[in-house]
Amino acid sequence: MNQEKNKNLALCDAFIRDFQSFETQLNGQSTTQFHKERIKAISTFAELGFPTTRDEKWKYTNISSFLKKEFSLAASSKVDKSQIEPFLFDGMQKSRLVFVNGIFSAELSSLDENNGVVAKSLEAAHKENKEVVEKYLAQHLIFSDQPFAALNTAFARDGAFIFVPRNTIAAQPLHLLFISSSDSVPFHSHPRNLIVLAESSELQLVESRHFVGDQEQIYFNNFAAEIIVGANAKLDLVRIQDESKSAFQFSSLQAKVDRDAHFSFTGVDLGGSISRNDTNIEFTGENAGAQLLGFYYANGTQLLDNHTFIDHAVPHCNSDELFKGFMDDQSHGVFNGAVLVRPDAQKTNAFQQNQAILISKDATVDAKPELEIFADDVLCSHGATIGEIQEEHLFYLRSRGIGEEMARAMLHIAFANDIFERIKIESVREKLEDEIIKRFSE
Repeated sequence: MNQEKNKNLALCDAFIRDFQSFETQLNGQSTTQFHKERIKAISTFAELGFPTTRDEKWKYTNISSFLKKEFSLAASSKVDKSQIEPFLFDGMQKSRLVFVNGIFSAELSSLDENNGVVAKSLEAAHKENKEVVEKYLAQHLIFSDQPFAALNTAFARDGAFIFVPRNTIAAQPLHLLFISSSDSVPFHSHPRNLIVLAESSELQLVESRHFVGDQEQIYFNNFAAEIIVGANAKLDLVRIQDESKSAFQFSSLQAKVDRDAHFSFTGVDLGGSISRNDTNIEFTGENAGAQLLGFYYANGTQLLDNHTFIDHAVPHCNSDELFKGFMDDQSHGVFNGAVLVRPDAQKTNAFQQNQAILISKDATVDAKPELEIFADDVLCSHGATIGEIQEEHLFYLRSRGIGEEMARAMLHIAFANDIFERIKIESVREKLEDEIIKRFSE
């Protein structure tokens, strides 16, 4: 344990030294209101250090392999348009923001007018949309007990800024594409997204994270997002994570959902040596709703961890949460879903379910659904199931002339279809289904 602590301290010290170098590169950003949050965040991170399995929220997530690595501040890397083609979606080629190693690439981005939706890099928004940025940035994501959120806040410089004005419906979906690429030593990157939907606005958004280069590429991506869904607004967000199998990916998301608004989030996790997602949703107005869906597929020695928290702070709100996953080889899956119903949140409907299939006998899943209810007029349920493909189902398909590998792939796709069929953007749904079929067939 002392050895783990020493590695923790050594890596923490390295990031603190990098922050001192990072500050010298900020130019005008060092005078912004947000920079005060950066300084507070690096101080908080220094106090917290990286989590260990002794921390309750990390008891199933051992990051010791991450602590053994050394990372340098991300630098720009050359990526050409042909390299991002496999990651684009039909209907969104002219509606994308592209970031390489967390840095906005104007050359790779392509934006048509989208009915008044403001979409740009966060670095540009600091200058051009100062009022909105200062009102919302670092005002909702709490980092006092979250070391990775604190680290992101300290190093956040660029990312996506999206603002949808009042009574505006985006004419087309928007694609945020984050590319990781390195020709040298492992890097660390901390993209920060700020997404604000004003009253009665609507947006469909796809965020995808990929790498170009060697499958064994080592790097550390630490994402964070603050999402504000205003009164009567609707946001449909699909996030796809397909990083290098040797990469470390951590993600913190905080969403605030106001009265009569609806937030739909679908997370798909396929890549990363260690991938941890902390997804938090808070209802701030009555009659709001949230749909939280997740799909994960791991093989080798991957560790995929989803932690969710839905805060029913006001009455008459609905949440629906469903996660499904497959674990193969010696992979490890973690699901910890917490729902809090506060005393004043009467007439709450909250449903949560996690289902996992173990393809290999050496794969493991730790599931911990949680409900805390302090109101008496509610309808809530939660559950978790872990199992294997039913042999009778496999026998049924094989008896009709279908080969064993194809039969298994068909059963896997049928199991995952509860998630994919709810993805509204057809080109995104079809590309994901094709990718999953390919992986199952292999």
